[in-house]
Amino acid sequence: MKEIIFDFGDLKIKGELNDSPTSNELYENLPLEGVSQVWGDEIYFSTDIGIENDEWAKETVELGDIAFWPPGNAVCLFFGETPISAPGEIRPASPTNIMGKLSGDLDLLKKISGGTEVKVLRK
Repeated sequence: MKEIIFDFGDLKIKGELNDSPTSNELYENLPLEGVSQVWGDEIYFSTDIGIENDEWAKETVELGDIAFWPPGNAVCLFFGETPISAPGEIRPASPTNIMGKLSGDLDLLKKISGGTEVKVLRK
């Protein structure tokens, strides 16, 4: 099990990565730093990692999913609906590679605004 922490300064949230090729690549590149962007109830930030969709890619995701969005080389944290979600679903802009799950109070992520620096660390 690969445990990580998303550190937004005043807020830290834990995550657990699965064993996908994308999550393994992310883990090997830690620590990472980025600048948060917010799109509905999704936080994402660009990285220097370049990966295409893998067999874990999905068009809709689950609450708390940690994913990678290949078109933007971005790590995505899903804590609710995006602007293009249908009722009862969470839909990224395009398919994302599922890398793991967040744990803790996901509602705290609603306090993060665009431009907030984030660090991704090994726990």
